[in-house]
Amino acid sequence: MTLAVDRKTANLDALESEAIHIFREVAGEFDRPVILFSGGKDSTVLLHLALKAFWPAPVPFALLHVDTGHNFPEVIEFRDRVVAKYGLRLLVAHVQDWIDDGRLTERPDGTRNPLQTMPLLDTITEQKFDAVFGGGRRDEERARAKERIFSLRNAFGQWEPKRQRPELWNLYNGRHRPGEHVRVFPLSNWTELDVWNYIAREKIELPDIYYAHEREVYLRDGMWLAEGPWGGPRDGETLERRTIRYRTVGDGSCTGAIDSDARTIEEVIAEVAASRLTERGATRADDRLSEAAMEDRKREGYF
Repeated sequence: MTLAVDRKTANLDALESEAIHIFREVAGEFDRPVILFSGGKDSTVLLHLALKAFWPAPVPFALLHVDTGHNFPEVIEFRDRVVAKYGLRLLVAHVQDWIDDGRLTERPDGTRNPLQTMPLLDTITEQKFDAVFGGGRRDEERARAKERIFSLRNAFGQWEPKRQRPELWNLYNGRHRPGEHVRVFPLSNWTELDVWNYIAREKIELPDIYYAHEREVYLRDGMWLAEGPWGGPRDGETLERRTIRYRTVGDGSCTGAIDSDARTIEEVIAEVAASRLTERGATRADDRLSEAAMEDRKREGYF
């Protein structure tokens, strides 16, 4: 048991050290970095690492959230509370603004996750951000598995496979042309279980919906979806009250919950350790639009 604990501690220490090193590298190499922060577990861990990287100085980056308008209220409340607690600067790009002025149109299926790309790229361009931190991990999905920690994006925000650089010996090449930027993923080498073990060790607060609670949901395509401004049950689908929790949090129209009795962090860790599906594979309808849904969005500049 002691050996297993020591290995887990050593693993988390190594992952934390790598992430902090990446934050400091970016601070020294780029002019206007920004952290994508939605209030979800991965972006909350990302912010916690940024706070540790520069403590006792303040985090030298702004935060950015591309708000679909279909977020869970508990997550938005948590996001705003964290920003106020640490005195951070939060920029919010509202997808609704792009819909209102005609730059975007609603999708027939009601989901707004794919609509985040244009507001994200427009905000990066307007604010002249040259490095954008994201909480993507390689274990989440195949398109993310081949992503670099420093991911170069062209002037249109697009990912080009042939222009990605090798990252030998933890050396990161942030060079880019005017108009281009770099996406940075400090959690690349983490797994979902690593994230939860780190949350437990560091006593990081999360929105309550990550833990088991009762909620009215309906079953669609094998996932429990909640009713909200984004819509509700279709013909043949009925609301029922169940004990569920969310493994990942995003646009409410396409983020599914799982049946769970895990009300404590220890119970969540045990549940994640026993799972054989990633959180995106199990609970994100937007990743099921096609076999290459995430790959297509990556090329367009989504993450």
